[in-house]
Amino acid sequence: MKKNILICLVLVLPMFSNGQDIFGKWKTIDDETGEEKSIVEIYRDNGKVYGKIVEILNKERKDALCTKCDGSYKNKPILGMVILKDMIKKGNGYEGGTIINPSKGKTYKCKIWLEDTNVNILNVRGYIAFLFATQNWERVIN
Repeated sequence: MKKNILICLVLVLPMFSNGQDIFGKWKTIDDETGEEKSIVEIYRDNGKVYGKIVEILNKERKDALCTKCDGSYKNKPILGMVILKDMIKKGNGYEGGTIINPSKGKTYKCKIWLEDTNVNILNVRGYIAFLFATQNWERVIN
């Protein structure tokens, strides 16, 4: 009887676990100002993870261009911009890629992972060498 209960628990409990991953839409929150800035959709393409700005929350900035960016992003619309690139799964998160901050025109190495206690919070860390900043993005629930 105990063996049957154990088997049932092993089979049934995973159905109740959240099982959430990073994919979907996230509201970006500026780590310096606390301002809600945009909605980024995180998706997989050819085994790597990317994030694209699909909505700008400040109505006055909806048509903003990335004037501080370099290269192919210079003076391109921020809306529709792929800001998170080439992330690969490592442990409980994703890393190995980059993130662009359109407000500053800077590109950083990046690491992202779900908050341990809340799968509706995504930690997004941009860094250069040992200097880093971490933002907490909030899952957009439809």
